[in-house]
Amino acid sequence: MVLQPEEWVRQHCVRYLTTYKKYPKSLINVEKEIKINGLKKRYDIVIFNPDGSILLIVECKAPSIKITQSTFDQIARYNLQLNATYLMVTNGINHYYCQLDINKNCFNFLKDIPTFTRCN
Repeated sequence: MVLQPEEWVRQHCVRYLTTYKKYPKSLINVEKEIKINGLKKRYDIVIFNPDGSILLIVECKAPSIKITQSTFDQIARYNLQLNATYLMVTNGINHYYCQLDINKNCFNFLKDIPTFTRCN
């Protein structure tokens, strides 16, 4: 099986999250359908907290795709439904981490996402 570019990014991102950030595979969900304003959409990666709430949403793009404002708008729309603490956007080359400040309607960019702890 030949990996499509976006799938390559997704698989490497999952490996990064499990190997370097220590998130258990049991808390990671990949490519699931959600409904947003009645439309079917698919998120790339979601990491749950042990209590079932959502810690992180990851939007993966192919390496040839430039990360733009529309990419952040897409993940922000997903977050309106999922209500994650952190958002990550990656094309395998550039990685952006942020929290959405709903009150100010802006992204607070971070240097990284936290490593897994039982207290997340």
